[in-house]
Amino acid sequence: MEEIVFLHTNDLHSHLENWPKIRRFINQTKCKNETKENTTTITVDLGDFVDRWHPLSEATAGQANVELMNTVGYDAVTIGNNEGVGNSKEELNHLYDHANFDVLLDNLFDKQTLQPPKWAKRFKIIETAQHTKIGLIAFTAPFPLTYSPNGWDVRSPYDILPQLVEELRPKVNVLVLMSHLGIQDDSQIAQDLPAIDVILGSHTHHLFIDGKTINKVQLAAAGKYGQYVGEVHLTLDENKKIIKKSAKTIATEAMTAFSEDEQEIKGYLDQGHQCLSEKKVANLPFPLSLDIFNNHSFIHEALEAVKYKGQTKAAMLNSGLFLTGLAAGIVNQDHLHTALPHPMHLLNVSLKGRDLIRLVLEIEKNRGFLRNYPIKGMGFRGKVFGQVVYRGISYDAVNHQVYWLNQPIDNERYYLFTTVDHFMFIPFFPTIEIVGENEFLFPEFIRSVVGEYLKAHYPIK
Repeated sequence: MEEIVFLHTNDLHSHLENWPKIRRFINQTKCKNETKENTTTITVDLGDFVDRWHPLSEATAGQANVELMNTVGYDAVTIGNNEGVGNSKEELNHLYDHANFDVLLDNLFDKQTLQPPKWAKRFKIIETAQHTKIGLIAFTAPFPLTYSPNGWDVRSPYDILPQLVEELRPKVNVLVLMSHLGIQDDSQIAQDLPAIDVILGSHTHHLFIDGKTINKVQLAAAGKYGQYVGEVHLTLDENKKIIKKSAKTIATEAMTAFSEDEQEIKGYLDQGHQCLSEKKVANLPFPLSLDIFNNHSFIHEALEAVKYKGQTKAAMLNSGLFLTGLAAGIVNQDHLHTALPHPMHLLNVSLKGRDLIRLVLEIEKNRGFLRNYPIKGMGFRGKVFGQVVYRGISYDAVNHQVYWLNQPIDNERYYLFTTVDHFMFIPFFPTIEIVGENEFLFPEFIRSVVGEYLKAHYPIK
């Protein structure tokens, strides 16, 4: 008999408060398994380890996260959308320069050359001491709307995976898919491709406490934020056939905490804040308030920044994006990151007049509901959505009329405005996605756009 153990992490999203326990658990489990006869441990991460809401991830463009990953010696990792579109193409091309593990990825290609990135491998075959061959392949969630303007060609797994499985299956005894595709795709792949033995899942933050089996394929998933570590066991007979599969998750909360953990976790934050605070941006003559009705409201300054970057005459943002105001005086990158931690890009939207009116009516219909609506994901790192504030667009609530630069709107004319890509991904304003001609503006996040505007208008002398 031979035992193969997979330890898998996913969707940590830079929640480094769980990292000391995870690192200790993985390293101790690997050491313990090394003492067992005929047992091989393989450790993988399934993507979204990097999330630039954390100041250390922001300050180092994710390089600090990779240094942490090096401490557990992953056998292989893949990327999630936070690595893929949360970094510029240049940053992603150098994210893994100092990694001591292999990065596997099968559905991402350079948009210009149509070649896979140099930092990624198509697959990895690990041979155990018993000469069992384990094949690892990996796919990430395909979001062409955001990957394409960032210089990447991301493709559907269904266009690549069947042929890859056909190619690799005869070469290995065990075939494992490292998936950052989500629960629905994982389930469909298990149904369609039972030649895959194990699917280690992520992206949709689903949790299989004791695994799940579909069409004899073992599925595993360990939730989000490092709240769990996943563990899959395969037992093989002397003919290298799998005779037993099982999966489970171990709650990080139940793992032993050391007294020095808190200091380590705080150290990551302090180091990130320190690095960012050293990068000075502007010198404000007055504070920028979170009050949207204040003469010096932060959101109004940001709307001007967004308009300028998008080269448009109008913009709209939601007040929930702004987590803190800015004090008068020197503004640094740490202030901006704390106020706007979201990995959001700008979006230029072109709509016919009649559709712009419809969009504004959608916003006004949802205004009261969204004011205190808690929302997570899709790039949002705040608490509540808040109120939509316009610049260049106005709404007469008494007569239900929409105006562009204080003029009536022509139903047939096209109007161009700038907002954040979040407005396209949330379900409340469908007009943008359904009929908008949309252009994503890469690579800057909204905080960088605001920072450049403040730097130009309130320079440090």
